[in-house]
Amino acid sequence: MSITVPVGLRRAWPRLRLLGGLLVLAFLVYEFGTGPFADAWQVTTWTSVLAALLLNFGATLTSAWRWRLVARALGAPLTVRQSVTGYYRSQFLNTVLPGGVLGDAHRGVRHGRRAGDVGVGLRATAWDRVFGQVVQIALTLLALALLGTPLTGLAPVALLVVVLLAGGGWLLMRLRRTADVWVGSDLRTLLHLPTAPLVALASIGTTAGHVAIFLVAEHAVGVDASWELQVTIALVVLVLSSVPLNVAGWGLREGAGAWVFGYAGLGAATGLTVSIEFGVLGALATTPGLLVLVSDVVQRRSRRTVGTEDRPLEEVRHG
Repeated sequence: MSITVPVGLRRAWPRLRLLGGLLVLAFLVYEFGTGPFADAWQVTTWTSVLAALLLNFGATLTSAWRWRLVARALGAPLTVRQSVTGYYRSQFLNTVLPGGVLGDAHRGVRHGRRAGDVGVGLRATAWDRVFGQVVQIALTLLALALLGTPLTGLAPVALLVVVLLAGGGWLLMRLRRTADVWVGSDLRTLLHLPTAPLVALASIGTTAGHVAIFLVAEHAVGVDASWELQVTIALVVLVLSSVPLNVAGWGLREGAGAWVFGYAGLGAATGLTVSIEFGVLGALATTPGLLVLVSDVVQRRSRRTVGTEDRPLEEVRHG
């Protein structure tokens, strides 16, 4: 048995994601006004931007390492330079383009073309993101259950949601037999030693980097709470913001921040300001990706120029 998603729904899904993000942002502006947005810009300092750049550099290195591990296991290895520049490029594109995932799609296609198999490139990128999310969710559940914060009551609900999503994903793969074949094959490859523990370690490093940037945002806004609560809030917001209802990353992240801070008794408006500040710092931290894109353009033009100059020589050589 197999299921087929209607063509109309597949075509409309990107627009629905953008619409969802816009609706969340519109509701937040209606509920809180523009004050939290202005406050976030006012508390942004060069010190916090520099901290975000350095922390994101570390997170990018661990993310690129995870991508290399996955790609090598699937038979499409990457160099360190290719993985780091590719990750910075995708981060920047995710930040400036609608949907928040187009940079990853570009990363997968580019890798696949270089490896001679676009399918493998896209699968490597997909598994890279999936494993990162799985580890992030696991760390969030541990924080909710063990750190003893006002958010501890969310742990059973969060665990139930994770179980339902995992069960739904497994059932969907079973119904779509073609997907089940390559998913099963990839998992058998990726879950072998030493790939799996190294991928998990890289994912922990990446999550730690993003949590640290969130802590910088909380410090900039002046949040007065225990480190346990601040870390747990950061993890919950990171997990919820991975749901693809956003406009270049903006939307659900800010809604999640307002809700989680309100639930923890720290004020929804404060949570919205922190989430906006986190978004600002995160966007600025991806600017090295712009340099990568500029370098791409320069290299392409250089190759075209060299090719144009070499053509008369080739004509002379061949008479």
